Amino acid sequence: MNQNPLPRSIASLSLILLLTLSACGASPTLNLAPASPTFTPTLTPTATPVPLAVSVNGEGITIPEFAAELARYQQAQSALGKTVGQDDAIKAVRDEYVDTLLLAQAAAANGYKVDDAALQGRIDSLDAQIGGADKLTAWETAHGYTDADFRVSLRLQMAAALMRDKIAASIPATAEQVHVKEILLYNADTAQQALGYLKAGWKFDDLAAQYDPLTKGELGWFPRGYLPDPAVENAAFALQPGQYSDVIHAQAGYVILYVEERDPAHLLSPDALLTLQENAVRDWLAQQRNESKIVFAP
Repeated sequence: MNQNPLPRSIASLSLILLLTLSACGASPTLNLAPASPTFTPTLTPTATPVPLAVSVNGEGITIPEFAAELARYQQAQSALGKTVGQDDAIKAVRDEYVDTLLLAQAAAANGYKVDDAALQGRIDSLDAQIGGADKLTAWETAHGYTDADFRVSLRLQMAAALMRDKIAASIPATAEQVHVKEILLYNADTAQQALGYLKAGWKFDDLAAQYDPLTKGELGWFPRGYLPDPAVENAAFALQPGQYSDVIHAQAGYVILYVEERDPAHLLSPDALLTLQENAVRDWLAQQRNESKIVFAP
């Protein structure tokens, strides 16, 4: 997976968030000593905790920083011609920040570090992509970043990308897969009629070609976790080569499946590999959320 923290466009960097915390003030604390004729009370400053909009395992983003990120997100959505409600925008920015920080924290725990040379190399690459350092500086200013803020945010995104790549790399290049064909219909009675033809002895390929002359029902090879409809996927993996299913009420309509082949270690297509990698990252994040202390400001 790409380590590029600007995978879609420079505008998508609106979701880069800040890690660093700073004390926002000090409150006086009376320092008392045992009574003596010469004792004079003195005041010593004590750092006041900074209110955080989002806290993840003790690290977080301040309320002003979050407000700036929210504004950047809404600006980016507006540039894409999208209108996002305030509540939905807040949730989107919160979720993105939590995911990014969870990944970055795990990267640090696993010994992954974005050093100054790597950070500068990435900035040099962005300079080239956007058309020069002056244009990148202008972009930072337009989106409310100082150069220091931008570097902190970019380092965080790069650390998160390192961990994301590690999770993705855990998916092997092969997996158990089935080669499937289908008869897809949009009426339950018609589907039951097609099933009757199969039971009467029609060959699946011939019948599939009758209903879909273009694809002849070909779905190709796929692993578990690839199809968007679990009912279809579960039914396919329950079949052995040469078997067809009953009528399945699927998301797309009424389906009869036929398994042409099975392979316990079939090479994944690029699309299937990417889907399984995305699933792995999503599942990892869900588990980390359950195991982490995440606090949102009221």
